[in-house]
Amino acid sequence: MIATHDDSAEGNIGLAAEKIRAYKPDCKIVYLTKRDGIRRPLSFFFGKAYHMATAGTICMDNVFMPMAYTPISKKAKVIQLWHGTGTIKKFGQDSDVGEVAEISEKGDRRITHLIVNSEKTKRQYAGAFGLPQEKVHILGLPRTDLILDEKRLEEKREAFYQEFPGLQGKKITLYAPTFRDNEVDEPRVRLDFGSLMKVMKEDEVLLLRLHPFVAERISEDEFLKYGGKIQNMSGYSGVTTLLAVADCLITDYSSIIFEYCLLRRPMIFYAYDLAEFQQEGRNFYEDYESLVPGPVVKSQKELEQIWQRKMDLGQEIPRFIDENFAFLDKNAGNRLLELIFE
Repeated sequence: MIATHDDSAEGNIGLAAEKIRAYKPDCKIVYLTKRDGIRRPLSFFFGKAYHMATAGTICMDNVFMPMAYTPISKKAKVIQLWHGTGTIKKFGQDSDVGEVAEISEKGDRRITHLIVNSEKTKRQYAGAFGLPQEKVHILGLPRTDLILDEKRLEEKREAFYQEFPGLQGKKITLYAPTFRDNEVDEPRVRLDFGSLMKVMKEDEVLLLRLHPFVAERISEDEFLKYGGKIQNMSGYSGVTTLLAVADCLITDYSSIIFEYCLLRRPMIFYAYDLAEFQQEGRNFYEDYESLVPGPVVKSQKELEQIWQRKMDLGQEIPRFIDENFAFLDKNAGNRLLELIFE
């Protein structure tokens, strides 16, 4: 199990491992995470590499560069689950350049099964991974099963409020922006929290879920002056739990919308740099403003204007779900088991 993007219990890898353990308890599962590799090179070269070479099945949730060179069995199933359940912006071989593109392409050749949610995603991911259509399988993803399971979501909500009792009964908005590749040297959050506080009601709270590269450069002291109405949850491992407690989502180009839409709750798309992202960033697979299931705002002023009526949004969500999901039956994990053990 190569979980270099999300090694939590709520990621595709963690949920796949849970299914495997329940179905076949004697199956040996070995994890390779971000803590291995560069941070623990001996662990990788003398341990994990051996397990990769002898594994019958390898599941991944990200591009794993060593896959281009590490020996694996010719009989092994190499299953790319990816970490998102869909995509807005271009990625992989549709956007990478130079040495990164060359190494990624070599690693992608090892993939035997690429798992997706829909016919549309199949076409997009086939190009992003440079794979023929017959290697792309519309089975649905384990994360989809989790967010459709209301009983499990309720358990996660209860655990969350036990950990953060001050948020119980609050109207929660989650802000989860995409990381901008051009902000590597100067990562920042493009929100004026002080101004936003003026339009927030007494029972409203804004939670932030930032990319780790951005989050680690923001001091927690920054949020103390907001009296708990704006809280940084970037270090909280359960992304699905944060979605489950959020009454509204604000994002931009993140694939997180493909999970949140299944809750059928409103979304606002704060795309303050849309023109720049199209011209100088990764760009998109489809026209952005036609694709997203919610209003697009391009300034803090527009965001604040729509804030008070955000709970009335969401009319486009059923259309978005129909376009992007072939299955809503909570059986994606079972179909994955059939693929692994057939």
